[in-house]
Amino acid sequence: MKWGTTAAGLVLFFAMLACAISGDNYLIRMATTFAMYSTLALSWNLIGGFTGYPSFATAAFFGLGAYASGVMELHGFSLLSGVVVAGFVAGFFALALGALVLHLRGHYFAIATLVVADVVREFANNAESLTGGGMGLNVPLRHGSPHSQALFYLLAMSLCAIVAIFAAKGVFKSRLGFGLRCIAQNEAAAASIGVNARAYKTAAFALSGVFPALAGAVYASWVTYIDPTDVFDVLLTIKPIVMVLIGGSSIWFGPIVGAFVFIVLEEFVWRHLLNFHTGSLGILIALLIVFLPGGLRSLIHPHNVFQRLRRARP
Repeated sequence: MKWGTTAAGLVLFFAMLACAISGDNYLIRMATTFAMYSTLALSWNLIGGFTGYPSFATAAFFGLGAYASGVMELHGFSLLSGVVVAGFVAGFFALALGALVLHLRGHYFAIATLVVADVVREFANNAESLTGGGMGLNVPLRHGSPHSQALFYLLAMSLCAIVAIFAAKGVFKSRLGFGLRCIAQNEAAAASIGVNARAYKTAAFALSGVFPALAGAVYASWVTYIDPTDVFDVLLTIKPIVMVLIGGSSIWFGPIVGAFVFIVLEEFVWRHLLNFHTGSLGILIALLIVFLPGGLRSLIHPHNVFQRLRRARP
């Protein structure tokens, strides 16, 4: 990976944060959301992009992290303690879930992970003594002015994103990343050259569960109130996939670019399409898969796009 492309992704990320810190609370909120989206997209790319296993469990990991940290803060623990515990809880859950579903492939794996968020959401709804059930959970409010709190959560969410950035880059350039890309190309062939496919997939799946949990932990403290329908929302699974499709899954920083484009669309376009928000996401996914399978990088070679347009003609 050339340093120029690596620098481009990092510059985009930190430029957004710098603009937000020097701006008003609206820009800070947007930057915090951007950092959260980047974390979710980078983590999904580890299993869905590098490995080729389309996971739909991101919302489950996010919600687990939010509740694990929220319950701890409610009992007097610090946010840092909650974030650490959320990461461990989601990591162990991902390992256990991976042991059950990683032998599946393709749409079978996708369907198996899709129901996980619903199962965990039902548990949160029924464990009223622990999670507050359907009434939700009120997380203690931090002291300080609204502006100082906004900056604090921008910093906290940005740290989650930075950790995810270095993890994604480290995995991409490591033996693990090479093995994951081999699995995505041909799992049987990867095993024949000595790649321990089961171990590599499990590691990628565990990492893809830890980082959404970290973001969920910060999110719970940021919004001060969570409920099962919010933190286990299926859109928390769909949105990271769209971001990766926009930015490209074959490069480690593609999800950051995708998250930036996505939040611009979300703030300035889709807020005027409230009744068709989910439908517009579906159309965008279809267009990306058909015409820009490599994300925005496909525009560097426009003749590939034109060829696909010609093939799509009746």
